[in-house]
Formats: sequence, C-alpha cells, structure tokens
Amino acid sequence: MSKKIAVIGTGYVGLVTGTCLAETGNKVLCVDIDREKVEKMKKGLVPIYEPHLDNLFQRNIKAGRLNFTTELKEAVDFAKIIFLALPTPPGEDGSADLSYILNVSSQIADITQDYKIIITKSTVPVGTADKVKKIFVEKNKAFIDIVSNPEFLREGFAVDDFMKPDRIVIGTQSEKAKKNLSELYQPFVRQGNLIIFMDERSAELTKYAANAFLAMKISFINEIANLCEKVEADVDMVRIGIGSDDRIGKHFLFAGVGYGGSCFPKDVMALHHTASEYHYDFKILNAVMQVNRIQKNILIEKLKKHFNYSLKDLNIAVWGLAFKPDTDDVREAPAIDIIQTLIKEGAKVYAYDPEAMNNFKKIIGGNKIIYGQDPYEILKEAHALVICTEWQLFRTPDFDKMKISMQLPNIFDGRNIYDLKFMEELGFHYESIGRKSIN
Repeated sequence: MSKKIAVIGTGYVGLVTGTCLAETGNKVLCVDIDREKVEKMKKGLVPIYEPHLDNLFQRNIKAGRLNFTTELKEAVDFAKIIFLALPTPPGEDGSADLSYILNVSSQIADITQDYKIIITKSTVPVGTADKVKKIFVEKNKAFIDIVSNPEFLREGFAVDDFMKPDRIVIGTQSEKAKKNLSELYQPFVRQGNLIIFMDERSAELTKYAANAFLAMKISFINEIANLCEKVEADVDMVRIGIGSDDRIGKHFLFAGVGYGGSCFPKDVMALHHTASEYHYDFKILNAVMQVNRIQKNILIEKLKKHFNYSLKDLNIAVWGLAFKPDTDDVREAPAIDIIQTLIKEGAKVYAYDPEAMNNFKKIIGGNKIIYGQDPYEILKEAHALVICTEWQLFRTPDFDKMKISMQLPNIFDGRNIYDLKFMEELGFHYESIGRKSIN
C-alpha cells in the first residue's frame, strides 16, 4: 500500500532516499530551505552527481510521486512517515553537530497534532533518538514514534545500495512503527535480504561501527603497503593473498593515499568522541586516524625525494579530485591535503576531474590551481603526474600522448592503477603505494 512520506533534507542521503521510495509507488515530499535548489529540482534537475539517480528522479517527478517544497509544515501535514536526512557536521572535537536534527524535530513537534513516525536517517551518535524523543514528550507529543534507521549508501552506488540493500537496520521498540516500516521496505527485501530490528541505541552504534571497521581495513592495508616497501614485497600480492580468506574478505583492501569522503572521517571521529564521553580509550580508532593522516602525505614524500627535496616551480599535474570515483564529492578527499601541500612547497598545480572540479574550487579556490578541460591538457610541460582518484577514465590512457606532453615522464600513483611491468616497458618513472618503484 502506497504511503505518504516526507524527507527533510535533500543532500546525498535525502535525495536518494526520497527518489527510491517514490520509485516503489509511495508519494514523497522532499523539503529543503534552499529555494533556488527546490525550484531546480521541481524542473527535474538533480543537484548532485550520482549514477542512475537522474533517470529515477525525472521519472518519479513526471509521475507525480516525487515533489519538493521549502515549507516544513506542508510536509508534516502531508506525511505519516518523516525521514530526517539532515547534516551532522563534525565539530572541532570530532563530535557530531546535532543542531539541525534537534531544531527540525522541535519545529515538527510544534506543528504535528496526530501520529507520526520520525526517522533519523542521518548518521547520528548513540542517544540521539532519546534526545529527539525528549523534545516530543516535553511538548506533550509522546504519541510520536522515534526510529533510528541508518543509511548504508556508498556514493557512486547509492541507488543500487538503496534498491537492493544487504540489510536494513531499524532501531525501534514500537510495534506500530515496526509494522509500518516492514510494509515500507518490503519491496526492497524480496530476495531475502534482512530487515534487522533492534533498539534505537544499537542501531545508532551499528552505523558507526560499520564505517569505523571499514576505515580500519583501509588503514591496515596502508600500513601493510608501507611495510611492503621496506621489505621489498608487493602489496597487491599480499592483498590477494589475505583477501581470498573468507574471514577477511577482498573489499576495502586496496592500498592508497588514505580514506576520505563524507562518512569515514566524520564517523570515525564521532565514534572516537562518543568513546571519550564514556571514558573509554578506543586504541584501535586512535591508530586508524593517525595512519590515515600520515598516509595522505605519502605521495608528497615520494615526490620530494625524487626531486631532491625541492618542489619549487615544478609543474605538477593531478588527476582526480573527488574522494572516490563516480561522485563529485570532495569532502575530506586526499587530493585536498596533497594539493595544499604542493602549493605550500612552491609547485604549480594543474588539475582535472570528470565531475568534482566545481566542488573542489569551493574548497581550494579557483585561483590557486589551474583546471583543465581534459586529462591531457594539464600534462603539458608537467614534471610529474599525481593520481589521487581511480576514475575509469584514467585506467587506460594514451601513454604515448602523455609522454610527448610531459616535460618529464614521472607518474606518482596514489591508487595503484597501473601494472608495474607495463610501466617499465613504457619507460616511465613510476611510483605507487606498497610496490617497487620503476625507474
């Protein structure tokens, strides 16, 4: 049975959630305070880059199942199920800023007069559902059910992840909420994937635990990669060797210049802050964060060593600005630290990314580096190429064209996308992570 749903917030999580729920026949009203953004979305313009989202987005707008507004009251009056997909940015101490969640919850409590299911879809620390519930109780709206339903969406695969989830975690002890959400999510679990019900605090912690564990795998393989260089081993071989063990698994074992994005850095810090609040010394998380900070500087050290510890006035081309391929998200991207350090060292930086350049300009600025229209344009007279993101576009380039364009045939690959023997045959100086250098 079709349900009326409101989604508060139209970032990555909110927009994917609203669009995918509309795709299964529900009527969805999305809310955002940005009027210009709302008007563009009403015209079918997707404000983010996410593969496969645009087709679903436009189809459901045309069908009248997906609509947008700037008015919170309109959405609250319309919907029985309300998703909160609001920002929870990290504070200076690593804690998650809950002001958006709590302020909107307070506004909803002032508006609503009948039963609603309020769902925190944002990643929030343990105890957030209790704080939201307290707001409604204090305003005599105790008939509202508060649910924790963390998202497990990977940018670049978010639509597939929502439509065909590995599992759906729902934190609630209300039988009424369980029944409604079981019906809502039934179309997504017909192949037998799990809907896992638990208490709210366990659901909140599950999301942080999942992301922290994956971040730990990345930091671990990066440590192994650094050791490989010391002992003259090959991290790619080690990765295959350990990843074939079912107990370990092959995912998140690719060495590189560290993790970034909107989730891992923020969630690891937030979990660390929660542990500190409860006076628990989370030693593994301390190490994960330390390794990631160091790893972002690995390519800079390789560059400096190769160029006799001076990068001043060198032309350095950078391929890839997004924190991962198939997204325009540059939040906490390793490219930010790498490029900022290159500029500080006096290098001239030229950069290209298929999707993320506009977002990158908002962080670094449009004047400090030169952006190209294609990958080869920025190689002209380059002393070295640095690869920060493993876009498919970069995997099989025209190496002859590259060599002719570059002043020196140096490639510093932060994602290990090229075969060592092949690069040796081509005559490039090639350095990667956890593998031997090709001279």
